[in-house]
Amino acid sequence: MNAQGVSKRFSAVPLFDEISFVVSDGDRIGLIGPNGAGKSTLLKVLAGEEDPDAGDVSTRKRARIGYVRQESAFPPGMTVRDVLERALEAGGVPEAEREGRLRETGGRVGFPDVAAEAATLSGGWRKRLAIAEAMVTGPDVLLLDEPTNHLDLAGIAWLEETLAAAPFACVLVSHDRYFLENVATEIVELNRVYADGLLRVKGAYTRFLEGKAQYLEAQSKLQDALKNRVKIETEWLRRGPKARTIKSKARIDSANDLIGQLKEVNQRTQTASAGIDFSATERQTKRLVEFDHVQCVLGEGATARTILEDLSFLITNGVRVGLVGPNGSGKTTLLRLLTEELAPTRGEIKKAAFLKTVYFSQTRELDEQVTLRRALAPDSDSVVYQGRVVHVASYAAKFLFTSEQLNQPVERLSGGERARVLIAKLMLEPADLLLLDEPTNDLDIQTLEILEESLLEYTGALVLVTHDRFMLDRVSTVVLGLDGKGGAERFGDYSQWEQWARRPDPGARSLGVPDREEANVAPTLNEKAGGKKKLSYMEAREYATIEAKVEAAEDRLNAARDVLDDPSVATNAEALTKALHEMEVAQAEADELYMRWAELTEKAG
Repeated sequence: MNAQGVSKRFSAVPLFDEISFVVSDGDRIGLIGPNGAGKSTLLKVLAGEEDPDAGDVSTRKRARIGYVRQESAFPPGMTVRDVLERALEAGGVPEAEREGRLRETGGRVGFPDVAAEAATLSGGWRKRLAIAEAMVTGPDVLLLDEPTNHLDLAGIAWLEETLAAAPFACVLVSHDRYFLENVATEIVELNRVYADGLLRVKGAYTRFLEGKAQYLEAQSKLQDALKNRVKIETEWLRRGPKARTIKSKARIDSANDLIGQLKEVNQRTQTASAGIDFSATERQTKRLVEFDHVQCVLGEGATARTILEDLSFLITNGVRVGLVGPNGSGKTTLLRLLTEELAPTRGEIKKAAFLKTVYFSQTRELDEQVTLRRALAPDSDSVVYQGRVVHVASYAAKFLFTSEQLNQPVERLSGGERARVLIAKLMLEPADLLLLDEPTNDLDIQTLEILEESLLEYTGALVLVTHDRFMLDRVSTVVLGLDGKGGAERFGDYSQWEQWARRPDPGARSLGVPDREEANVAPTLNEKAGGKKKLSYMEAREYATIEAKVEAAEDRLNAARDVLDDPSVATNAEALTKALHEMEVAQAEADELYMRWAELTEKAG
């Protein structure tokens, strides 16, 4: 596939201008760029769904192009099988091959039931079906627009493995930095700050960051050199040379050219970033929310489903909880319990008095008919931000919106721009507890990094649901994992939870907590089966007792936290120092035991 001199604009706004984009056999290209740069539009041009305003797109003869859109929707009444059969027919696959390909693709994707109605699938499974629909015909090039949106962490891992082993080339638009690192062999950033309209670097995402730094350094040196030359030529012009000779005229022309070059470089290198800054209240209370043996059951009778079985968990001021688990495990349900939209079936959720909670919903409820101005400031042309009255135009500019966009309806904004509107609205409300449900969808990488910095500086408590593994690792101080069967378990970080989640059988009681009897007899069962013993005698004994050690370490850690919560300790410098030391020792012991437990579990298979 070869795109040469391609340009596209909407109204008077150019998205990209005279760019060239080549896709060769085996390429796995990660396409990134700021919101509004035209990434999705470029994919549509490559897929043949939109014509460029200028330039040409050519593909190899009889080459098949698969295209997966950002949003995956299917007509009512169509089953998974119907969708795949329709794709096979449209792709001209011989009838004799269709059933084999359908079975192979269905098995590879992992559909539990190909007779299920496609429109009723969850967002994650609809995304899987859209990818399967594009893959079933055996494409030569697969174009994927934000493929990780709506996929849970297990789904993202599946997609990474699928693309890494795929025989076809692919171009994928994504802001998931771990996904790009694991899949892409080349990164292209579409951005008007580059002289060619894009920057292309071979290698994974980390290699791209190095290449981009080198490019920007070279641009900075070019800018400095141009400034010096322009300064010299400007001083010469000010002396009023008589432009009578050819040499003088040439120098004047050269000086004007240099000034034009410097202006162009300055315009390209000027970048704007969203000003995200969440505000906490001045609350001094440490214990904000406590789950006390909470059970939550949704539905009744035969359709009843246990989301939480017996959760006891404390959210204190300053803690940042990463909430993880497969799709449907109850992450959003837990947030709804925190907002009191749902009540627990059993147990109690104790909250601090007058707790201020701010909630970012993944459904992103915005009135699409109102203008951006009214979405940000419903009753006037100003907002109150951090105790100051700010004009709505200035506040909108903080989130990279232009004055022309203020009077446009919200429905005309992109997904990333809508996310910025919601974040802007949240920032107007100081909060003790910030609940963010998938805030990263559709945000570009630059905005993600700013959001991360803001969350790291936020002094209140945070509960974060996201499939962005980089953000989870960077922001969360504790991870609460849900297993989808009512079980929940606390982990030190995302990587620790991921090790447990990858076990063949996470266990029915709670995520990451093996059954005592299974732990005791596992080595003996391996021997009876005639297999090679995976644990040594001493390791088997250690494995049989490590759960009790972990529970003791957790008890010690909880006791240390209770001491820190004591007001008399907080006002006594000597007691506070001693309590903090005990907390650090207990935390280190618990982390070490969890890591050892993970090692033994993996070795035992």
